Amino acid sequence: MTPLDDPALVRVLAADGTLAPTPAAERYLPLIDALTDAELETFYRDMVSIRAFDVQATNLQRQGQLALWPPSFGQEAAQVGSARAARAQDHIFPSYREHVVTRIRGVDPLDIIRLMRGLTHGGWDPSDPKNGNTHIYTLVLGAQTLHATGLGMGLVFDGKCGTGDPERDEAVIVYYGDGASSQGDVHEAMVFAASFQTPEVFFLQNNQWAISVPVATQSRSPLYKRGEGYGIPSVQVDGNDVLASYAVSKTALDEARAGGGPRAIEAMTYRMGAHTTSDDPTKYRTSDEEQSWGRRDPIARMRAFLEARGASQQFFDDADAEGAALADDVRVRTNELGTIPRAHMFESVYSEAHALIQEEQRWLDDYEASMEGGAQ
Repeated sequence: MTPLDDPALVRVLAADGTLAPTPAAERYLPLIDALTDAELETFYRDMVSIRAFDVQATNLQRQGQLALWPPSFGQEAAQVGSARAARAQDHIFPSYREHVVTRIRGVDPLDIIRLMRGLTHGGWDPSDPKNGNTHIYTLVLGAQTLHATGLGMGLVFDGKCGTGDPERDEAVIVYYGDGASSQGDVHEAMVFAASFQTPEVFFLQNNQWAISVPVATQSRSPLYKRGEGYGIPSVQVDGNDVLASYAVSKTALDEARAGGGPRAIEAMTYRMGAHTTSDDPTKYRTSDEEQSWGRRDPIARMRAFLEARGASQQFFDDADAEGAALADDVRVRTNELGTIPRAHMFESVYSEAHALIQEEQRWLDDYEASMEGGAQ
């Protein structure tokens, strides 16, 4: 793995929030300089709000309101920067912990809750304009990279990229993790993306652990080099630096959209929480490691940067209040969701009535009716 102080890594903000661009970041600085105060503050508010939501969702799972929750704690900068770099016409293919990406694109966070509660198989309708071309979460590791490449090929065939009109040209960005990068689906997707020169950005969030397997065991070389093996220009970025994530992602998306073919980004970040709420990271991670990454926290880093630029205490208080309001809203609405009617499990198997399913439903009805109190 490339060390985090290697000059080949694109970083704009040091861990303490000071501007300290690495040599590899120099080409991206004009994009950073062009950001307004309002845009910089939006990055911060995005990260603070989604962390409050993430903590609330974790608590809801512990309270029995959700079947499972995959935390995004610690990965906010990689996600916010890349999502804010995309244009409205671009297509987003998340994995299953890109909570802030979906929110930025317009998805109601409660739709993620509904999915993790088991009330829906998809969560939201990707074809609904309000969801910003955001495709549904994919729990089958790496499968979304094939979906993204397929759509990217369609954009090439339909002449929807490389026309020279940035207002019309479309691109695709697909998110996956370091564990998924070892899946065959990812490599097959890269083969076709390179062959057909899809307008696609492969965004790998290297959070250092594939559940309990460290990235050093997964790969003997930096993961971004896998993209280079397929002839895909690839960049490694400090994923806890929201400015670097934004600039690298914007450049890659612009190049892909303009007809330059696929690009790959490896965002070096860290999963501060568990892989999911069914996981116990204390069994395979040391507290020293967690504390070391805690000192690189993306929100603290951006806050220090904004404070140095003169952001007021009122701004930070308002950002915290927005996050708390989002968390409270999600908690209230989650508790109002209820459950799926029992009949739904039978109604959703076949498109038309089926004798075996009807027989099974009658059996369950009779079985529950035989219990004290009857069917619930």
